[in-house]
Amino acid sequence: MGTVTGSGFDVETLRRGIEGNTGNTLLSLYADDAEIRIIDRDTQPSHPRILHGRGEIAELLDDVYRRDMIHKLDRCVVQGDHVAFTESCQYGDGTRVLAESMITLRDGKIAEQILIQAWDD
Repeated sequence: MGTVTGSGFDVETLRRGIEGNTGNTLLSLYADDAEIRIIDRDTQPSHPRILHGRGEIAELLDDVYRRDMIHKLDRCVVQGDHVAFTESCQYGDGTRVLAESMITLRDGKIAEQILIQAWDD
């Protein structure tokens, strides 16, 4: 994996960001006005959690990366200005999380992301 010609998006930076110990690298991939829609058991499709801008995204990433868990980028597909990827996570107690994301890029940065996640009870 690496930078994909045409989109300017670097999949290896995405991998390092997801699998790293802080959200800083991941945050660098987002446009200033990026939006994330999160859909899960608590925020269902008709009422997703919506984050606007890098400030709100940074707060989410800070919260996630403070937790006792590991993250892994499992699959990633880039086609033009769209990226889809699967991320698997595991908490220290063994609880697993699986997340699927669809991203729209603008000038090589993440402009929009739809994140659907499920976790063990």
